[in-house]
Amino acid sequence: MNCNLVPVKAGDRIELSREHVVSAFETKHTVPSLGYIVWERRKKLRPEFVGLTQDQIRDLRLSGKEVAMEVRSPLVCYTGDTSPEGLDGCSDLFNAQVLITEVTFFRPEHRKEKIHKFGHMHLDDIIERADRFKNELLIFGHFSTRYNEQQFERALQQRLPATLKDRVVAWL
Repeated sequence: MNCNLVPVKAGDRIELSREHVVSAFETKHTVPSLGYIVWERRKKLRPEFVGLTQDQIRDLRLSGKEVAMEVRSPLVCYTGDTSPEGLDGCSDLFNAQVLITEVTFFRPEHRKEKIHKFGHMHLDDIIERADRFKNELLIFGHFSTRYNEQQFERALQQRLPATLKDRVVAWL
């Protein structure tokens, strides 16, 4: 497959089309890493012009006034491997329609300090932030090979708060 590799850094925006743009944000792993959000952007009439007739809006536009503004909505966010610091550093990811992130560990005996040091997350990290996730769908992946699929599915069903259960899918 032919592709064009483009180096990016946190804060960069990449134009995909008139309707979509990607932004990069810093995540926390053992090597420098980034997450990405795909945004939908639309033009919307400025609030001060709502209620005007089509003719009035046309006249304002012809006089050189900017009658529309850009509105962006986060569609899809992908964090890659990250400790919770990567989640907490980008509040927009909690509002993306779809969030794809990693949850490597779930057992209580796994020490979160060590997990975080190596740039990963524990299921407890998700549970602690449960009220922040406004996403329609959360996709969890990158599970440790120490677990089998049934163990992870059971942990999700037993431990996730009801507010998240119906919105979570595990990529096993």
